[in-house]
Amino acid sequence: MLVGDKSYQTLWLHPEDEQVISVIDQRFLPFEFRVEDLHTPAEVFMAIREMHVRGAPLIGVTAAAGMYLALFQPPDEKEITAWLEEQALYLKSARPTAVNLSMAVDRQLRKILLAPTVEEMRAASKEDLQAFIAEEIDNCRKIGEYGLPLIEEISRHKKGNPVNILTHCNAGWLACIDFGTATAPIYMAHDAGIPVHVWVSETRPRNQGFRLTAWELKQHGVPYTLVTDNACGHILQKGMADMVITGTDRTTLNGDVANKIGTYLKAIAAKANGVPFYVAVPSTSIDWTMDDGAAIPIEERSENEVRFADGFANGKAQAVRLAPLHSPVFNPAFDVTPGRLLTGFITEHGICKAERDDLLRLFPGKVPYIKEK
Repeated sequence: MLVGDKSYQTLWLHPEDEQVISVIDQRFLPFEFRVEDLHTPAEVFMAIREMHVRGAPLIGVTAAAGMYLALFQPPDEKEITAWLEEQALYLKSARPTAVNLSMAVDRQLRKILLAPTVEEMRAASKEDLQAFIAEEIDNCRKIGEYGLPLIEEISRHKKGNPVNILTHCNAGWLACIDFGTATAPIYMAHDAGIPVHVWVSETRPRNQGFRLTAWELKQHGVPYTLVTDNACGHILQKGMADMVITGTDRTTLNGDVANKIGTYLKAIAAKANGVPFYVAVPSTSIDWTMDDGAAIPIEERSENEVRFADGFANGKAQAVRLAPLHSPVFNPAFDVTPGRLLTGFITEHGICKAERDDLLRLFPGKVPYIKEK
């Protein structure tokens, strides 16, 4: 996607140093555009944990890159397997909710351990990392292609008036490698000349909507309006949104979806007011081993994310305290939306209902493990 006049992905292998992975450091957006170079698994861990990078697909690819970087630091070639397994566990512990992280690390580990020497391990890891990046981009592109007809149909019914789409958090290209998941159909509709308008909800406490989704929509020229989280029910009730599209961090076999905290409330409001609610789901965000959302681990983050807000003043980014000092805080990063509240999933294989049988219809060969009903 474009940043100014230059095309970027969110992560890439440094063109001049094979031992470096470069990422867009999202902590400083929209105030400042910065690129961060990562050199070690420890730096990758911190980048994921402290949300220099975020979004389930990007977390997965970044963790896979951490396994690649681990191959330049083994303490002893004779102990390489133990070292890699240790680094894999370490990276998987960075954040618990997004399933992409553990799946990506396990994928890299399997590929690496098939090679007989460290040099061949590095080559195999690099090749698979590049393939993984290409696959995630292709997943997002196909989600856009399958989601586009939904927007086209609404546009026809509205006789060319703007299609109003409510989204939540950031499931755009910043959360992926390119295109995004929830935003991919929006970008494709805009590029096809279909009038679209996006309601961008703030997404407290870290304001990924205001800070990230608004920034990238502006870069692409897509019309949008910022709204507080508390205004979204009103927007849905008054018929001001034609559809809702969000992303997902983990989707279970029965169609339950873990996504950024506040998604559940939007789904309830959309259901109550007859507004279609779609979740953009790449297959890398589906947990084929988990039957329902009750088992999804929900990350709890720092109390200071709620007590403080990041802003920009006097020429620099800074945190401002919002609450009485030492106020007790409960800060779950995600909630689980039951599949019964959703209209459907937009995947790289097509659109399906948010339920087990229809999901497996689209992905018959992707299930390594399915419990009996």
